[in-house]
Amino acid sequence: MIIYQPINGYCYNSDTYFLYNFILSNLEKFKNPKGELLDVGSGSGILGLLLAKEFNEVSLNQVEIQKEFCFFSSKNAQINKIKSFLYEGNFFELDFDKKFDYIVSNPPFYHHNSIKSENENLKIARYNTNFSLDSFLKKASTILKPQGRLFFCYDVKQINDIMALLKANKFNLEALQFVHPFSHKCANLILVYAKKSSNSLTSILPPVVMFENGDYTQAVFDLFAKASTHSIKCEI
Repeated sequence: MIIYQPINGYCYNSDTYFLYNFILSNLEKFKNPKGELLDVGSGSGILGLLLAKEFNEVSLNQVEIQKEFCFFSSKNAQINKIKSFLYEGNFFELDFDKKFDYIVSNPPFYHHNSIKSENENLKIARYNTNFSLDSFLKKASTILKPQGRLFFCYDVKQINDIMALLKANKFNLEALQFVHPFSHKCANLILVYAKKSSNSLTSILPPVVMFENGDYTQAVFDLFAKASTHSIKCEI
């Protein structure tokens, strides 16, 4: 899969691959998942496009606020011959014309007190100043169908907020997975699967370890190979 990205701006990273694999792990028990999927903050479009390629009965929808990334989301869908409907604008202000079976997102999760980049493109993509977790979950709950599923990744240090806000917005926590930079280091990323109208017990998946002996672990290499993407930097 060819993915065009901006030369100077936010580019997808390994978080997206981990989230993609986490979603596959949780949906593999369902035969031929189908329905409407919304990728919130689609950026270059990579997450939604990978999932649409994997599940050909899922209809891809994307929402993106930055005009530059609207261009890349559309271009990458076209280049990879994947049909997608793009909502251009603020996720919190848009009136969606349908309900969704799945919402996926790699949202900006760096805390608003963190030191911010001077690049406005990076600020919007990385920091939660204008994209709070509470607002995201509230909106997601209103546009998901009953039994709708939500997948996202977040800063693991904010796990207390994640669990409290999921419950407050009537989501049941279905599964978690932690991502560690090294086997002896604390996790720095959490992958979350939540569902509306569910009382299932929570599953904790085996952790993902990124590095070993100065290189990616074999599991991570296998994941990159499975996604099979090639990035090209370009200007609009």
